[in-house]
Amino acid sequence: MITTSRRRGVYPGSFNPPTIAHLALSDAARLQHQLDEVVWTISTSALGKASVDADKAAFAQRLEVLAAVSERIDWLTIDTTEQQLLADIAEGYDVLIMGADKWHQIHELQWYADEQDRDAALARLPTIAVAPRAGLDVPPDVQLELDPALSDVSSSDARAGNRSIMLPEAAAHDEQTGLWTPAEQD
Repeated sequence: MITTSRRRGVYPGSFNPPTIAHLALSDAARLQHQLDEVVWTISTSALGKASVDADKAAFAQRLEVLAAVSERIDWLTIDTTEQQLLADIAEGYDVLIMGADKWHQIHELQWYADEQDRDAALARLPTIAVAPRAGLDVPPDVQLELDPALSDVSSSDARAGNRSIMLPEAAAHDEQTGLWTPAEQD
């Protein structure tokens, strides 16, 4: 009996809220790197985003929305971790998926004890798949082919009221709860 191991990619993020770009990036990485599964992983205390995850009720709601997204996509699963560094989160995966902003962040010394610590963490990373973003340079060998129209989609814009870029499950949840969009001003 021949067994083949499943190829798995991990996409760490806050998914606050999950957008059409998160899903398109995940699918592009899946196809371009022959992945059987993509795991969206949220840290219980995201590096550099402590204020975003301070509200545990909102964190639980995000997990519910992500579970609903993964129910309709057979190659997508959801996980949580207490890890913060991408090198730690990516351990055991074949591909680490990220946006260009995260690509630049993982090279910043502020997240590490020193330059040697950073270099050791970067050396532990598996294959990297990076979504391009206008204005941020990413080496061609790690860059995913992705629809350029998605390069400006951001969760920040979704939280600012652009519900059209949220995944349907997130938009429906936001419509019911107002979790991500600001209340309208009188």
